[in-house]
Amino acid sequence: MIPYSLLDLSPVPEGQTVAQALRNTLDLAAHADGLGYTRYWLAEHHNMRGIASAATAVLIGQVAAVTRRIRVGSGGIMLPNHAPLMVAEQFGTLAELYPDRIDLGLGRAPGTDMLTARALRRDMNAADSFPEDVVELIAYLDDRDDSRKIQAVPGTGTKVPVWILGSSTYGAQMAAYYGLPYAFASHFAPAELKNAAQIYRRSFRPSRHLDKPHFMLAVNLFAAATDAEGAYLKTSMQQAFINLRTGTPGLLPRPVADLEALVGPVAVEMVEDALSVSAVGSPESVRRKVEQLIATYRPDEIIFTGHIHDHVSRKASFEIGAKVMEQINADARALA
Repeated sequence: MIPYSLLDLSPVPEGQTVAQALRNTLDLAAHADGLGYTRYWLAEHHNMRGIASAATAVLIGQVAAVTRRIRVGSGGIMLPNHAPLMVAEQFGTLAELYPDRIDLGLGRAPGTDMLTARALRRDMNAADSFPEDVVELIAYLDDRDDSRKIQAVPGTGTKVPVWILGSSTYGAQMAAYYGLPYAFASHFAPAELKNAAQIYRRSFRPSRHLDKPHFMLAVNLFAAATDAEGAYLKTSMQQAFINLRTGTPGLLPRPVADLEALVGPVAVEMVEDALSVSAVGSPESVRRKVEQLIATYRPDEIIFTGHIHDHVSRKASFEIGAKVMEQINADARALA
């Protein structure tokens, strides 16, 4: 059976405030908790008016507080922005408050532009020490070792599960080397998806963290009653992606009936390539696409995401996604 999870960046739609976006996240998380989703992850981004999840650990705590069962975590924390000890203390605190419900996904990108990275006091060479920082962080979360001069309090002994995130083969190689679960950012950077999945599985070394590979596939989801409605909902994320790539990021745009007339065919082709790992349309169309992705990439887990302007439509889309995964898993059980 394939677990299914949800990645949320707390999008701030045009016409709404950050406060509304954060309330929407808490409402969506509670909704996902009742739909059988395995995880609810939030992502660190900075200096982006359309994304409200910058203080990721703070928001994870709020989501964990309004949910009961679902695991809550980061997808991810951009580790070069932070001292490993501080991340261990933050996630150790969360793990003490919500035992066995916290995940820590780690990325090596800044999650922002270079000017903002400097405002974060980020060392521009910090990404080069990413493997060492991951090892240091895991050690802080491990059992107490009195030979270590520095202890994470809270943190020590919580053993928060650590994931490696990535959009290239670098993360795949690293996750495989350290025997950690790996999540690929196929929802916006699918170019190396096939290679990364193959490298991760082929190179994986069993560890005390994981005895076999665990590969998570990120899929954009724009589900609705009809294919036309799903495609309409998708235009908000398409516009947001084009705006980001052209250096004009902003609030999540309202959907439009004719995207090509608004942005031109070249921009549409670019964004379609970047967002090619997407399931769009009616429940039947979504199921066909998800089954195709499963057959092609054999993920151990799927994580859905999708910037949809209308909150009610966003909740409905993730509900359809959950029902599709339930059907796929039920069929797999029947054939087993």
